[in-house]
Amino acid sequence: MSRDESDNLTSTLVGMEPVAEEEPAPESTPLKPAPKLQPVRRPRQPDEPAFLPEPPHTLAATGLSATMIEELVLKHIFQSGELRGAELARRVCLPSALVEEVTEKLRRAKHLDIKGSGGTGLGRSQMIYVLTEAGHRACAMALERDRYVGPAPVPLRYYLQALAAQSIRGNRLRREDLEPHFRELVLPDAVFDAIGPAMNSGKALFFYGPPGNGKTAICQRMTECFGGDVFVPHAVQVDDFVIKVFDDTLHRRAEDPAGRALDERWVRCRRPMATVGGELVLSDLDLRYSPEVRYYEAPVQMKANNGMLLIDDFGRQKVSPKDLLNRWIVPLESEVDFLTLHTGKKLQMPFDVFVVFSTNLDPRDLVDAAFLRRVRYKLGVNRPDEAQYLAICRAECQKKNIPFEPSAVAYLIEHHYRRAQRPFNACEPRDLLAQVIDLCAYRGIEPQLTPEILDRVAANYFVRFDEGA
Repeated sequence: MSRDESDNLTSTLVGMEPVAEEEPAPESTPLKPAPKLQPVRRPRQPDEPAFLPEPPHTLAATGLSATMIEELVLKHIFQSGELRGAELARRVCLPSALVEEVTEKLRRAKHLDIKGSGGTGLGRSQMIYVLTEAGHRACAMALERDRYVGPAPVPLRYYLQALAAQSIRGNRLRREDLEPHFRELVLPDAVFDAIGPAMNSGKALFFYGPPGNGKTAICQRMTECFGGDVFVPHAVQVDDFVIKVFDDTLHRRAEDPAGRALDERWVRCRRPMATVGGELVLSDLDLRYSPEVRYYEAPVQMKANNGMLLIDDFGRQKVSPKDLLNRWIVPLESEVDFLTLHTGKKLQMPFDVFVVFSTNLDPRDLVDAAFLRRVRYKLGVNRPDEAQYLAICRAECQKKNIPFEPSAVAYLIEHHYRRAQRPFNACEPRDLLAQVIDLCAYRGIEPQLTPEILDRVAANYFVRFDEGA
């Protein structure tokens, strides 16, 4: 076990602090670089996560250069026309005392002016700031470098420390940890016996099998099994560039049960689960840089760090399976991804993602031996047998408040499966019972299972589009 891994078990990462410089830069230096940082840890308290970002108490503790913070403040005020001090602090996600320190410096430099008070409160938090003519010129120069206007980013070193503390790997899940999250699904023991060890490895899992039998449903519940919330930064600073990471469409916010004051540059979230399907192209796996705004959007695998990435409908993407697999071979093997900045510089990024490939195509047509060596866990999700189909019907009836009628379900199986030589699929009880509810609502009766109703919904559901029909 490495020293960092041992620290993660006994201590909590709470922030970063600047390393004392032997020869501090003189105050007259116009552009001070970002301070060098080292992690700050304290003994782990009961029920406390491995990472709990406390607010920075000094500008140096943010890990950002004074110039970067000042320019961000100018851009926020420029975008809004005028801003009250408290609202400015909320938007840059830094403590009010630090923002007041920055605005006072900008005011002394004649870049800001005070328009008045925005409320009855006292202090700079209620003052309304506007840009002066010199402030507009300084802001224009800042916008030439980048047009990022949002929460203050965290430095890359801080982000890397947080990823390591919150890693998806190294779990010790047991079957009793998994079962509560799969109660709504009827699964054979073989599924639990396969996904449990795979999740403990944190590596990768390959699902295959016919469509409509629960591959995606299983994946959606696996993320919850890992447990615990993680902190995701709004943005990360790399050199002089900003990478936006937090995504409202992917990350699910979570409340801090203790209501602690934390570093607002980080968002407490459930462990992320990113899902990509047939729309995936190789460019989605690279940093996206826009020359117009001059900052980056993180690729999907970076947004999924400390969580799970589901590549659904594998083999149906616009990119060929071979090209997609070649892109993943190095991250799956080394747990490191290499991203390229528009300047050509290579950025080494941790690949702390539990990847699940899911397909309903024949795996022999998609993957080669090299890929199978790197994805050590494979699981075929097969069609249910008759007993499992009955169990799924019973569970779906209970979920939808429909009285379960064994004789009606037996009629459905005999007339619409056995006689038609139709295989069972796990999704069909859910879909058929949904139509039962719709039909009964149309007739003005309570949902119920009768041969006549099941004949009607089966005729609608099991449609064959034969040539010449």
